[in-house]
Amino acid sequence: MYNYGNTKIYIHINEIKDRAIIIIIQKEIYVMTIRIDGQSLTIEDVIRVCRDHEKVEITPEAKEAVNRSRAYVEEKLKNDAVIYGLTTGFGRFANVKISFEDAAQLQKNLIISHTCAMGKPYPKRYVRAAMLLRCNALTRGFSGIRLSTVQTMVDMLNADIIPIVPEKGSVGSSGDLAPLSCIALGLIGMGKVEYKGRVVEAKEAFDAEGLVPVELAAKEGLALNNGTQMMTAVGLNVLYDAMQLLKTADIAAAMTGEAMHAIRKAYDPKVHAIRGQEGQMTEAENMRALLEGSENAKWLHETKVQDPYSQRCMPQIHGASRDAVAYVYDKVSREINAVTDNPLVFADEDEVISGGNFHGQPMALAFDFLKIAISELANVSERRTERLVNSQLSEGLPAFLVKKGGLNSGYMIAQYAAASMVSENKVYDHPACVDSIPTSANQEDHVSMGTTSARTAALVLDDAQKVLGIELSAAAQAIWLRQEQGEEGIDKLSPATRAAYDYIRTKADPIEEDIIMLDELAKFDEMVKDFSINDAVEEIVKLK
Repeated sequence: MYNYGNTKIYIHINEIKDRAIIIIIQKEIYVMTIRIDGQSLTIEDVIRVCRDHEKVEITPEAKEAVNRSRAYVEEKLKNDAVIYGLTTGFGRFANVKISFEDAAQLQKNLIISHTCAMGKPYPKRYVRAAMLLRCNALTRGFSGIRLSTVQTMVDMLNADIIPIVPEKGSVGSSGDLAPLSCIALGLIGMGKVEYKGRVVEAKEAFDAEGLVPVELAAKEGLALNNGTQMMTAVGLNVLYDAMQLLKTADIAAAMTGEAMHAIRKAYDPKVHAIRGQEGQMTEAENMRALLEGSENAKWLHETKVQDPYSQRCMPQIHGASRDAVAYVYDKVSREINAVTDNPLVFADEDEVISGGNFHGQPMALAFDFLKIAISELANVSERRTERLVNSQLSEGLPAFLVKKGGLNSGYMIAQYAAASMVSENKVYDHPACVDSIPTSANQEDHVSMGTTSARTAALVLDDAQKVLGIELSAAAQAIWLRQEQGEEGIDKLSPATRAAYDYIRTKADPIEEDIIMLDELAKFDEMVKDFSINDAVEEIVKLK
């Protein structure tokens, strides 16, 4: 038996005939378990849970921490202590005293009244990620919630009972009140959920799985809906894909470099070492690896001295985006293990503190930075595509990368499409975090808008993936045309770019005459989004 990723492969010798061994390969998919304790969750763990549906369990140490925190809260309630959100109202009603008898109803009312999200539902993977992050934060033992409540949400996640959460309605402080309330609504057996491919009432899904909806106790509503988990869930998914997109952008640039006879000397490590920017040095290293052995993109060319910025400055441009992504990775890695509800229960110090960890500003700035970094990958990609299709700039390639131009338009409008999405991203790139607007009768007089930062980052990512797909398609077409013109473009490719080209040709043929381009470009959008183009290249050379 061998392990490969999340697949167990069993190999059995079946029989021997004529000195040939005939084997049967039996493949069994198994699911790993992610153990949460509020301190050690990784971005990759979250991706495995939200996309690959790996199971989740709470560690014994975390269970003890949750129980200790809850015991302290219940002791305070018995002593009729005045604590925000436990025995008082919320926000503007913080000065309204709530009786012990009404404490549980207060929490239910909080969830029901705060489910003000609107619009189309979030993709399921985002909600799964938010549920995991909320559970992880609660297991730190500073939220005063019951262990049974956290466990029920873990059970929902493992059973794939996922509340329907509309996208709009969060200002990012006090955290993601509206979307997290929609998740909590499912936890208490109300509202709609996605279950086994259908949208059903939460109670129906609970009954099918033998689960019992939670009846909220004091403090639990606040523990469930105060926090940054929705914005972080969305932004984390964008971040993960952006990390892959950095590699795709390098592959696309290398393919264009092959088609345009780029000068590899610009990627000389000496050039980048004396500037000292980490991302830039990494990008230059990637380009050297991708183009190593190419006879199209030579170390030096006799016929030209330098390339345009979109090719020559690629390490500087992509590298700056890489550094921005690294910054966001650090911030998100901290946030997924952060306690962000309010008030916070410090049982060992005998304190309940009303603070502001729910404020989404750290994520808002990070995700605004992220979307700008992603946009720049698309901006420079579109410029490389323009040089490929423009016969005045393409060093002998036919106009718009098609034979019989005039009769055929080829890639003319593909470049239009890329330009359209690049300009659209300039609208989304406006930093949401600078648009604070007061809420709750000016009690909450500065909000982060971090959820909007994350949501617009997702829109930018989608456009950028499509723009890079267009460049990959155009570059492959240009390489093929070089071959057709007798320049042996394909045969002179480096091993890495040849792997990319060969993979592309398993999905899309060269274009001899005009075809329905939307179908063609959709193939490239898919190979960018499923990372398969990266996988094909990384069989030859590992990219950073």
